[in-house]
Amino acid sequence: MYNFYIIGIPDKMEVSLSAEVKEVLKSQRYFSGGKRHRDLVAKYLPKNAQWIDIAVPLEGTFKAYEKIDEPIVVIASGDPLFFGIGNTIKRRFPEAKMKVYSYFNSLQLLAQEFQLAYGEMCICTLTGRDWVNLDQELIRGKKVIGVLTDKKKTPSTIAKRMLDVGFDNYKMIVGAKLGGEDQYCTELSLDEAINRDFSHPNCLILIQQRAIKRTLGIHEKDFYILNGRPKMITKRSIRLNSISFLNLNEAKHLWDVGYCTGSISIEAKQYAPHLQVTAFERREESKGLLKLNQRKFCVPGIVGIHNDFFNIDLAEIDRPDRIFIGGHGGRLAEMMRKLHAVIENNGIIVFNTVSESTKQDFLNAVKDLKMEISDQMSIQQDNHNPIVIFQAKKIVQNI
Repeated sequence: MYNFYIIGIPDKMEVSLSAEVKEVLKSQRYFSGGKRHRDLVAKYLPKNAQWIDIAVPLEGTFKAYEKIDEPIVVIASGDPLFFGIGNTIKRRFPEAKMKVYSYFNSLQLLAQEFQLAYGEMCICTLTGRDWVNLDQELIRGKKVIGVLTDKKKTPSTIAKRMLDVGFDNYKMIVGAKLGGEDQYCTELSLDEAINRDFSHPNCLILIQQRAIKRTLGIHEKDFYILNGRPKMITKRSIRLNSISFLNLNEAKHLWDVGYCTGSISIEAKQYAPHLQVTAFERREESKGLLKLNQRKFCVPGIVGIHNDFFNIDLAEIDRPDRIFIGGHGGRLAEMMRKLHAVIENNGIIVFNTVSESTKQDFLNAVKDLKMEISDQMSIQQDNHNPIVIFQAKKIVQNI
């Protein structure tokens, strides 16, 4: 069985190590970590110490571990279990015996520098991760958000992205090279952060200055819409019922096909912030409308694809498990075949229809594709024509 000691250290080794940690360092032979970590602990290591660099891809490092039948001491920064190497080792060697010694993580050090009561701070990481990790916390209106960054998702790019979709209600505190000789911390507005570069590694904390009020069921008059075409938007009651038919709580990826103004995408993402949303539309003017509406309602994370749907190579896009059809260009059967080919098993397609002929076209397509009509509803808003909402599921075929 593999045996690991995982030790989190500060970037200033003047901070006293416990007697137990010093004994571990003195008594073992195999050590591992980054080159910076080796320099920091060098004076504590025995003369016969053998060092294994932790380098990406990590599989090479882990292969080296597998050849060792003695305990391995892994040196890490801060708390190894805080999005750190400790978690990775636990996943790679689930049966290993492990003893962890932790220090403060970077966000704790930053909060302490500004004397923040960080017990209720929400944590998200963008270190090699998707933007949704931050987007969902912003949409949920978390008051204090600690963010782990990387060399692409920097304080500057984070601030710009937030302002692009209307989140001007936070201030930012940034800490670079925390705990080391070159530590630098500052508080600034998002506008100021856009034009600033910070040394790596860094992290930041977003502090809400005012709450954004959100409405479940946005009135259609509040959206930016196509010029002269006020009816080209899914009405509020239809929109909310369509979203309920999509069963978004357990969904991962929604395609909004023929989004027009983006009302379904925006309402869905606001309701289910964890959701990946891809919106398709061939109208060029809709591209600007989507951005305007995202900014007005502070809803980031919707990817717009602007082309004729039938000319798009769907294999290049992450597969959906939910689809809303807002437009089909008179080629509903063909669209359904394309969508059925890419949607995940047990995925849901929601479609709204006014005319009897379109209703029959949809039902025929569902039958031909061996899908199942799992729910339907007839509903009318104000003096508009009645709408039938259909929920169709892709059934797993037994082989």
